[in-house]
Amino acid sequence: MSIDPGRPIVIKRIKKVSGGHHGGAWKIAYADFVTAMMAFFLLMWLLSSVNKAKLRGIAEYFSTTVQAAMFNSEGTGNRESVMDGGGKDLSRPSGDSEKKITEVPNTHGNKAPRALESDDAKKIQQKQQQKIEQQQLQKLQKQIEKTIEINPDLSRLKSQITLSMTPEGLRIQIMDQKNRPMFASGSTEMQPYSRELMHEIGRLLNNVPNQISISGHTDASPYGGDHVGYSNWELSSDRANACRRELLLGGMQPAKVLRVQGLADAVPYDVDNVFDPANRRISIIVLNTQTQQAILAGIGKDGMSLQQLQAHP
Repeated sequence: MSIDPGRPIVIKRIKKVSGGHHGGAWKIAYADFVTAMMAFFLLMWLLSSVNKAKLRGIAEYFSTTVQAAMFNSEGTGNRESVMDGGGKDLSRPSGDSEKKITEVPNTHGNKAPRALESDDAKKIQQKQQQKIEQQQLQKLQKQIEKTIEINPDLSRLKSQITLSMTPEGLRIQIMDQKNRPMFASGSTEMQPYSRELMHEIGRLLNNVPNQISISGHTDASPYGGDHVGYSNWELSSDRANACRRELLLGGMQPAKVLRVQGLADAVPYDVDNVFDPANRRISIIVLNTQTQQAILAGIGKDGMSLQQLQAHP
């Protein structure tokens, strides 16, 4: 075929345009960046949602050397985990609620794990309860002191009343003075101001759930009444019961009384002067839970007998 010399020859070339402003390469890079950021924030969220114990387990898992894992080195990883090596078993609880695990033989002769409740958790709970009870008794002490302070008739008895915290609980002691006795001489008849004081104390004792112990005491002077065979032992017991009756008249719940006893002059307040009027007294102890349980069990604190605990001044 011949070529017409007068016809121009046209050569078509395809022009390749590199990715510029309207290219798509930047979109791929941006998508990679967004994906990496999402993975980063997801990792940060996961790390913040686990406690320190699990984080230490994860760190120990990745810090275990290959040689140690292969040869099952002593102390490497958790020996109770299914896989050797690899840190703490994350399926176990952590913190104070964690329980001790021991292995005991079952009926088939194999060893099976058994969870034992931590004794430390019990001790912590017991201490917390004792602290709460101590605070309640201290609050009661302040209420009684305030009641005596604001009442003009009772404020005159302030020097005859002592309140103190003891190992048994809150002790309230009302003592005689030479010119202001609680009872008529050799009698169980309470003076009017003593009855009023008992009524106020009885009302306040309902503010705590604790039970009480009431003890009557005399001085060393022999009982000089007309009753044959009647002594300071009977007198102190009858005065303690008279105190109990006045507390009930003040509104105290009857179930709060755990023990009423007379100790005569066996436990003097003033050991140097057994004839001191202060030895004639009524002692009311708002018992803490530990002493209350000891009395009910018939054994006092620290291995003391019940009689020794009762004789505690």
